Amino acid sequence: MATVDLFAPPHSPAERAARLRAELDAHAHRYYVLDQPTIPDIEYDRLFRELQDIETAHPELLTADSPTQRVGGKPLDQFASVRHRVPMLSIRTETDTEPTGARNFDTRVRKELTLAASDPPVEYVGELKFDGLAMSLRYENGVLVQAATRGDGEVGEDVTQNIRTIKQIPLRLPAGFPFLVEVRGEVYLSRADFEALNEKQREKIAQGAKGEKTFVNPRNAAAGGVRQLDPAIAAERRLSFFAYGLGEITPPADGGPKFETHFQLLMTLKSWGFPVAVQTTRLQGATELIAFHQAMGEQRDRLPYDIDGVVYKVNSLALQQKMGFVTREPRWAVAHKYPAQEQLTMVLGIDVQVGRTGKLTPVAKLAPVFVGGVTVTNATLHNEDEARRKDVRVGDTVIVRRAGDVIPEVVSVLLDKRQPDAQIFTMPRHCPVCGSDAVREDGEADYRCTGGLFCAAQRKEAILHFAHRRAVEIEGLGDKLVEQLVEANVIRTLPDLYKLGLSSLASLDRMAEKSAKNLLEALERSRQTTLPRFVFGLGIRHVGEATAKALAHHFGKLDAVMDATEAQLLEVNDVGPIVAQSIRTFFEQSHNREVVEQLRACGVTWEEGEPAVVAFRPLSGKTFVITGTLPNLSRDGAKDQIEAAGGKVAGSVSKKTDYVVAGAEAGSKLVKAQALGIAVIDESALLALLDLPSG
Repeated sequence: MATVDLFAPPHSPAERAARLRAELDAHAHRYYVLDQPTIPDIEYDRLFRELQDIETAHPELLTADSPTQRVGGKPLDQFASVRHRVPMLSIRTETDTEPTGARNFDTRVRKELTLAASDPPVEYVGELKFDGLAMSLRYENGVLVQAATRGDGEVGEDVTQNIRTIKQIPLRLPAGFPFLVEVRGEVYLSRADFEALNEKQREKIAQGAKGEKTFVNPRNAAAGGVRQLDPAIAAERRLSFFAYGLGEITPPADGGPKFETHFQLLMTLKSWGFPVAVQTTRLQGATELIAFHQAMGEQRDRLPYDIDGVVYKVNSLALQQKMGFVTREPRWAVAHKYPAQEQLTMVLGIDVQVGRTGKLTPVAKLAPVFVGGVTVTNATLHNEDEARRKDVRVGDTVIVRRAGDVIPEVVSVLLDKRQPDAQIFTMPRHCPVCGSDAVREDGEADYRCTGGLFCAAQRKEAILHFAHRRAVEIEGLGDKLVEQLVEANVIRTLPDLYKLGLSSLASLDRMAEKSAKNLLEALERSRQTTLPRFVFGLGIRHVGEATAKALAHHFGKLDAVMDATEAQLLEVNDVGPIVAQSIRTFFEQSHNREVVEQLRACGVTWEEGEPAVVAFRPLSGKTFVITGTLPNLSRDGAKDQIEAAGGKVAGSVSKKTDYVVAGAEAGSKLVKAQALGIAVIDESALLALLDLPSG
């Protein structure tokens, strides 16, 4: 390791490099461990590049603990074996996942220590049981020299290059460290970084990359990252670390630290720059163990990382030594897990449910399985894309997950257990409730029922929206009353509201005659409304109050809105391609038009006017697809310009596409456009269509 020449000039490269390393280490600790950054990222990057430049110009100054050496090692052919000088033993798991499991452990500890009932409670340390990969970090003279996996507890693998990429792990310890120390802890992947990693994987898959797949859970992704032969790939995983103990360490007789409690040991690790979970706390006796287990269970789903339980450890190191070990497990510690959040089960069928807003969701019907503390028989597949990506089929054996109050979901399929007769799932093209068309708009993941005013699954939501004070405003028609009316089949569609009589209302539970009369009066008042309120009240997807007003102003009459083409709708201020398509789809359904006519027949009226004068929009009715990198416009910028001129921007090329705008490194969309004979233009041609100057 290079050393700093104390007699060098004050601004020598050696001194500057040493100062930069110290400063960068301090900032990294504040950012990644304390979550309290004190400088912006751009300033950190500037300091980092300055250190890189010095080390490049003066390679003799390069040190193994330099922040620049976190990533950069050459890929390995294989991992070397490492024998642990102090075995990495496992902790016993308490089989009782209920709070009583904590009392069982305390009873065993007190018995082992021959404590009487009158003796004071035992002090413990409560920690989180991280769902990651155990790791041992060896420091010599304060510098990280080796990182090893647990392996079988006696022999692990040398993964030092990959562990260097974890920003929370110090490459050099601050002052006060012993000559030799092994820090034990857990490598994990946060939920946010796991989602970001899977999003990148999905992008690779969408681009046709071979051999790529998404990860089942953060633990698998973390374990795979640690065991990458190429540290650059490990760095992309954005792994994290928590410290929870020690292995080999310089003994006090040779100048090493002397600890009396486990909690003191953890606080020392924290002072050396290692992250220690903030939930770690001292606990007195069984009652506080139980409270800790319950409290962490309630927080579990809000934590930024996965845990599968908590760990209790006797705090006194002297008592730990007295209790010793049984086989390969310490008597003074136990892992107290929560009910499993993932289990295996079989898919018995796949149904499609229709939500209150018309969203169609495929749902796997499962052989009953106890997971996450409840018996699960259904699990969401979210949408067609997810069902296809996971390739879930009827008859498959799957992993199902339930976390807290989250709806159970199918995580993955065990392909090696798939039977030849497993049935492929196909998303229906008609609503399973009302038979209306089920459509999927461009850029959307979900299919939706188009029978909004007609579909029984959407009935309650449609009525409540129509009655809203910003729509036709039917005072007194709230959630509970609508539910009663729908459940009793008194109301099936919106026009039924205006057929209600005093007798039908008075027969409902908790409906007094006065309340019934008030509602009938409110219904009578609502017959006279305005065109914007009526259009908004129809509940057309993506059509809010402002859009409803713009439609009424632009067209003047409801029939003109109902008959407008997508191109004509795009001429309306604030109406883009998605909204235009949604309006067109709504009024293309005959049953929606029928409901409108029935409402008119029931006496619902509004004033109508003349259409507004329309400004010319050069790209009205034209559909564009953008691919590659444009010289000057960003993709979003080009999209905004096209839509402002009345055009529509789609995500994929089809026969309906009018133009493909191609930039540098255009991909498969360009190839498909050429195959279909669709016009391909560059940025300058697009600007010409927009009547804008190029360059």
